[in-house]
Amino acid sequence: MDHRGPAFSGLGHKVLTGMQSVFRTSGPVVIFPSSGTGAWEAALVNTLSPGDKVVMVETGHFASMWASMAGKLGLEAETIPTDWRRGADPAAVADRLDSDYNKSIKALCVVHNETSTGATTRVAEVRDAMNAVGHPALLMVDTISGLACADFRFDEWGVDVAISGSQKGLMLPPGLSFNAISEKALEASKTASLPRSYWAWEEMLEINKRGYFPYTPATNLLYGLAEAIEMLQEEGMDNVFARHRRHGEAARRAVAAWGLETQCVEKRDFSPVLTGVRLPDGHDADRFRATVLENFDMSLGNGLAKIAGRVFRIGHLGDFNDLMLIGTLSGIEMGLGLAGIPHQAGGVGNAMDFLKNNIKAVGRDEAA
Repeated sequence: MDHRGPAFSGLGHKVLTGMQSVFRTSGPVVIFPSSGTGAWEAALVNTLSPGDKVVMVETGHFASMWASMAGKLGLEAETIPTDWRRGADPAAVADRLDSDYNKSIKALCVVHNETSTGATTRVAEVRDAMNAVGHPALLMVDTISGLACADFRFDEWGVDVAISGSQKGLMLPPGLSFNAISEKALEASKTASLPRSYWAWEEMLEINKRGYFPYTPATNLLYGLAEAIEMLQEEGMDNVFARHRRHGEAARRAVAAWGLETQCVEKRDFSPVLTGVRLPDGHDADRFRATVLENFDMSLGNGLAKIAGRVFRIGHLGDFNDLMLIGTLSGIEMGLGLAGIPHQAGGVGNAMDFLKNNIKAVGRDEAA
């Protein structure tokens, strides 16, 4: 299709309004032809100026990468460290912002679902903590792996900029990224002075009103995005979230039966998107992953940065069902035996029992 032709605007309007429903916002959503990293940069350069202070809660590898990017862009990036085994602590956020007497912190950045660890952040509680101390910083949330998998409510939770990508809960190849934008963030963009061109919201939003884009869009991916949005709407977003919670609980029950440990230790922060699993000391998670790949043609996620070689990750997101999960867990259980990893049998059976006895999706309280 000619992306300048009259028929294209129908597709453009469909995906732009559809993504508003996925983010649960009435505000604008910008779609970039890029990976999620591009949308990270867009969030920063559209709202901030050189030397501005941003605080990142370092819940894992991707939070630390976002902080590194901020520094490269000429921002003063400060991190609140964690042990990478939980999400952002709202109390720690409140303490840091309350000590910012001059209100010099311009943005707080958190990761909704930390892909490297399998821990989520309770975004609504982070916003409540910011409000409780009366801090005016923008709240930026990376929901690259969380969107369309874990409950996310842009407007209700008071998020100012959200970042996501096409390759996780939206069930597409990589190549599209997104910014959902609040009125407060749009106001900030009017005075922000970091250089921006490709990532600029202003030109994008103006032409989006007509269903078009200022430069060549990834048209084929937009066709796929329209179909993904339809799939999510047919299932119902609340049902999508509940399905993911159910699969996350089943995966964790398998891990517990094997006698292994999840990377995330805070029950309230357990991810419905993926499960990070720690291997016993002295055993290499990457060698285990290689054993599973070689024998069962199944690729497990690797540990990143300071948990490299210690952790492997089980993905249970997107267009995923019970049989796919049981097949995945079966490959892991067989692989544990082949790789000589100390474990107990019965993880797959434990997960199967849970799924059989909980055909209906798991509620939030049950998942925690």
